[in-house]
Amino acid sequence: MSHIDIALLSFPVLLILIFLRVPIGLAMLVTGIGGSYFINGSFLMIFAQLKNLTWGTFSSYSLSIIPLFLLMGQFATLGGMSQALFKAAETWMGHKKGGVAMAAVGACAGFGAICGSSLATAATMGQVALPELRRYGYSGELATGALAAGGTLGILIPPSVILVIYAILTEQNIAKLFVAAFIPGILAALGYMIAIAIYVRLKPQSAGSRERAPYSERFSSLIAVWPVLIVFIAVVGGIYGGIFTPTEAAAIGAFGTGVIALFNGGLNRSTLKSSILTTASATGMIFLIVFGAGVYNAFLALSQLPQTAAAFVGEQGFNPWLVMVVVLVLYLVFGCVMDSLSMILLTVPIFFPIMSALDFGLTPEEFALWFGIIVLIVVEVGLITPPVGMNLFVINSMARDTPLSATYRGVFPFVLTDIIRVAILTMFPAITLVAVRLLY
Repeated sequence: MSHIDIALLSFPVLLILIFLRVPIGLAMLVTGIGGSYFINGSFLMIFAQLKNLTWGTFSSYSLSIIPLFLLMGQFATLGGMSQALFKAAETWMGHKKGGVAMAAVGACAGFGAICGSSLATAATMGQVALPELRRYGYSGELATGALAAGGTLGILIPPSVILVIYAILTEQNIAKLFVAAFIPGILAALGYMIAIAIYVRLKPQSAGSRERAPYSERFSSLIAVWPVLIVFIAVVGGIYGGIFTPTEAAAIGAFGTGVIALFNGGLNRSTLKSSILTTASATGMIFLIVFGAGVYNAFLALSQLPQTAAAFVGEQGFNPWLVMVVVLVLYLVFGCVMDSLSMILLTVPIFFPIMSALDFGLTPEEFALWFGIIVLIVVEVGLITPPVGMNLFVINSMARDTPLSATYRGVFPFVLTDIIRVAILTMFPAITLVAVRLLY
């Protein structure tokens, strides 16, 4: 077989390993080592490569931002910020038809601003909001669907762990990517709220009612969310004000949320140890996937598949927008069987060179930023699409009385709004890039 044939054969092998429940990082590592062996006929080059690749991957200063953002999310949970966000959103919106579900989405967006993980956002807000949604008569279908979709805002609203990984892979400015994600993130939250408003009008029995909160209670609830605002301004404002690098801002954010959690009584010796261990475990999982993807992508580069594919697409003279549609469809398909981080690490080194060679009327940097946000949104859709929508399993595990099939039905309107949003942002790149152009 040719090197290209070996590379193409590696994809079904990788998928089979994933379906056999082999951890995705290990599956990519094994496939990458095996593929390199078949190309070289020896393990000597692979062993030399592993030594250099390990150092080259994990000596990256930018990767240190990941455990810091994860730790910030842990401290934010201990500090009661998730409860404060949901309470404030509920008092202002809860009396509307579907308002408590909208409040849950709004709280997810707020928590996503201090937590860069979708699964953490879904799990945290699910614990806070799910009991309230059921208390006010929301169906399990709507409650779990709204929370699963709202959780995806954790990777879209900056800061975002996935965006950091994309920035490292494509050698882009992390701060500019965070800026580019703001407007799409706001559109996502608004789109989910519109989906809820339509849903409860089509199915009035799916949502109960909550009494209107007096304005005194509404304004007092805002006081409780000031720590979230302070942390967000410190982290994001520090980055865009040129005071901190993104990594330094993550450290400041982790320290700030830790201090808030300490004063709120949520942080003690036991919870500090638990937070550090949880962060270390999540970081280790992410780094194993990063390393496995590095080995697998090194094998693909050795096979010349990405370069050959990019040259082939360029020579055929395909319409760039047609290629973009095909790539996005492939992402939607991959999202049904793979988690978001694995998709980014596996596909970006292949698709990015292909797409960069096409003319979309943008500068190379603008294209990289725009493409990154589009890919992030499609990856986000993968978190709530069956059969391996991770957010669906996280939320459904908390709602024991709701069948998984009901959660699948409940999330469908939100997937539809995501697809509409992807279409709009793809057709009009200026929506994504306007904030970057204004600030830079």
